[in-house]
Amino acid sequence: MIREGDKAPEFTLPDKDGNQVSLSDFLGRKVVVYFYPRDNTAGCTKQACAFAGTYSEFEKLGVTVIGISKDSVKSHNNFAAKYELPFLLLSDPELKAIQAYGVWQEKKMYGKVSMGVVRSSFIVDEKGMVEKVMEKVKPDTNAAEILEYLARK
Repeated sequence: MIREGDKAPEFTLPDKDGNQVSLSDFLGRKVVVYFYPRDNTAGCTKQACAFAGTYSEFEKLGVTVIGISKDSVKSHNNFAAKYELPFLLLSDPELKAIQAYGVWQEKKMYGKVSMGVVRSSFIVDEKGMVEKVMEKVKPDTNAAEILEYLARK
């Protein structure tokens, strides 16, 4: 996993509408990049809705929110429409950004070991450097914790 103070790994991925979005598009702005396992699952829906519910506060701070999972563009489109998600959802089926940020890890559930996305968030500063790393975040409190951190800055 990358660390605070590292250069944030660049990525270019399609959004829910198939448009290519790069991290470098947001130089000059703070960006929250959060990685989550899967659209339309209980935890991921809670997390996305928490970001949606606080989105205006992120906007007031001039912070861009980007959610990334390995789901397809079509899945993201449906997920965003179903829950009226106002922020970017990027599709990473080839795990390019997911692996670059080190969030593709071994997970254990019910005694079974598998590889998957460990729910993690990164705050990238205006110069493209990783300002804050939040590992194994809780889906329902992650957005509030990030806002609390940003308010202290």
